[in-house]
Amino acid sequence: MMRAIRCNTYGPPSTLVLETIKEPTPAPDEVLVKVKACGVNFPDTLIIQGKYQFKPELPFTPGSDLAGIVMAVGKNVTHIKVGMEVFGFVAHGAMAEAVLVPSNACFPKPDSMSFAIASSFMMAYGTSYHALKDRAALQKGETLLVMGASGGVGLAAVELGKLMGANVIAAASSKEKLDLCEKYGADATINYHNEPIKKAIKELTKGKGVDVVYDPVGGRFSEPAFRGMGWNGRYLVVGFASGDIPKLALNLPLLKGASLVGVFWGAFAMKFPKQNLENTKTLMQWQAKGQLLPHIDATYSLEDAPMALEAMMERKVKGKLVIEV
Repeated sequence: MMRAIRCNTYGPPSTLVLETIKEPTPAPDEVLVKVKACGVNFPDTLIIQGKYQFKPELPFTPGSDLAGIVMAVGKNVTHIKVGMEVFGFVAHGAMAEAVLVPSNACFPKPDSMSFAIASSFMMAYGTSYHALKDRAALQKGETLLVMGASGGVGLAAVELGKLMGANVIAAASSKEKLDLCEKYGADATINYHNEPIKKAIKELTKGKGVDVVYDPVGGRFSEPAFRGMGWNGRYLVVGFASGDIPKLALNLPLLKGASLVGVFWGAFAMKFPKQNLENTKTLMQWQAKGQLLPHIDATYSLEDAPMALEAMMERKVKGKLVIEV
């Protein structure tokens, strides 16, 4: 038996309960991992409310990013052994003492990475690298605007954009958040609560506009940010943390020769595991060199997981939250 946070009915974090349930057994291509840390991501807050792209069958356990120790492996698994320290991702199920992980989404954890750092890595950096490399084809010398830049995926996009040779503009809602973005490499910042974002983009780019917009927020700032793109710009639709899915007049992409590009890393990772593995290897090489480091804002116990999700929903978080099991 094991303890797990359970979603028995769709609703806010306050409806989640800590229950004791049966420990699962791995299928041939699965790994059973004793969870030591689980990273909290904004999609977790949507899944428990039934607002995400997919709806798990009730009841279920939320949580996607995890790190821990292998307890058992399926008969087809060869690259992972019992007792290994690993990190990985699942569609849901990680806010528990143990979780089944698909073998192609489970990776050996370097000794230099703590469990907390490892559990904060895959979704944020996997999403942002897939977005910038595979979807936007970001080039050295281009200008990247990151919306919601102090959040988990946003801060990863700032860090990766700079590492990939872009000029990075970070947009967020407070000076404190933007100060953190500057520490992570942002060349310029925009406080979109204090100044019109389109006007700020034009001033920072001397009228040229940005080449790529990375938007995990949505809402009322999306259209003016799109209007701030230059010719052949690429607008990355990553998520809707604001809770509002914006509508865009389709004459805008036409006038700018611009692209509106969807980013769904989870589906990409499952459909193209070999490409995702290559991306992961690159990310791990950069992390080993000290070039990538998640910012952990706070840690919570498994019992307090609903509080972590509440903080995420209230947009109080800079970087990542971690549940230590």
